[in-house]
Amino acid sequence: MKLLLDENLSRRIVPFLQTAFPGSSQVVLLGLESKSDSEIWQYAKDNGFVIVSRDSDFQERSLVAGHPPQVIWLKIPNHSKTIMLNILLDHHKEIEHALIEQSLACVELNRGNK
Repeated sequence: MKLLLDENLSRRIVPFLQTAFPGSSQVVLLGLESKSDSEIWQYAKDNGFVIVSRDSDFQERSLVAGHPPQVIWLKIPNHSKTIMLNILLDHHKEIEHALIEQSLACVELNRGNK
């Protein structure tokens, strides 16, 4: 499973995601920084990405449009890139279970998830 980090998440964590989520990237790294949510959605769909965002926009779109792509909604305040990275890595199995085994359109994570 490869993740596509929204602009609101640091591209600097991408290298640290590669072991758990090989092929992951971030919108700026792919030249998508000026693209609309619809264009990012379509890019993720066409290229097999799961969108990761702190905004509710993609979660709301997943309710209407279904999936693919699937969405990971980080329902947390703005934290350091280390905390964001750790949340994704610490919940790797939970994310895979929800998106692959349960085929959910969206997974919501916050610091309190266990």
